[in-house]
Amino acid sequence: MTDLPDGIQRREFDGRTRLATRGEPVYGEPTDGEWRCWDAGRSKLGAMLESGMEVDLTGGEGVLYLGAASGTTVSHVADFAGPTYAVEFAPRPMGDLLDVAEARHNLFPLLKDARKPEAYSHVVESNLEVLVQDVATRGQASVAVDNARFLADDGQLLLAIKARSEDVTADPETVFDSVCEELTEAYEIIDRQRLEPSHDDHLGVVARKR
Repeated sequence: MTDLPDGIQRREFDGRTRLATRGEPVYGEPTDGEWRCWDAGRSKLGAMLESGMEVDLTGGEGVLYLGAASGTTVSHVADFAGPTYAVEFAPRPMGDLLDVAEARHNLFPLLKDARKPEAYSHVVESNLEVLVQDVATRGQASVAVDNARFLADDGQLLLAIKARSEDVTADPETVFDSVCEELTEAYEIIDRQRLEPSHDDHLGVVARKR
């Protein structure tokens, strides 16, 4: 089983062992004192960690998170990481994301388009350790490749590929193979794994910047 970084534990909630981080509750998740359940059914990164993928995190990393939405997953990331830049394109969830950031001084919400990294390159620091991507758009590999500029030389990509965002009619495995092939322009793929039953037609990918 993959070692968990400092700031993440396996704790019992509702009679079963689940991931947890220490922080303010965000989405009605179960709590155990100051620890809150990280619901893998609502978080692709949580599902990657829970399934034992070869994610290399120790805690305290600088993170760029693409596709932060209302802050469900990025709130857990900020609980154990260092500076965490949260990019979200849609104005509607940004209000929720700002509320999440109020209790997390290391979380920096950015109302920007992940397909245009030049729009936030003056804000996001370089040489970050981790890029987390959960963007429901066509061209998910291009987004990851274009944002590799923010990673340190040995930086890590944690990507959730949504097959239906690329091609709603194609076989998901065909889509996943195509996206992973395009990723190799900038990354070496370390691990890939389907995220069922937590998330249908999604592939988790762990990769290192080349």
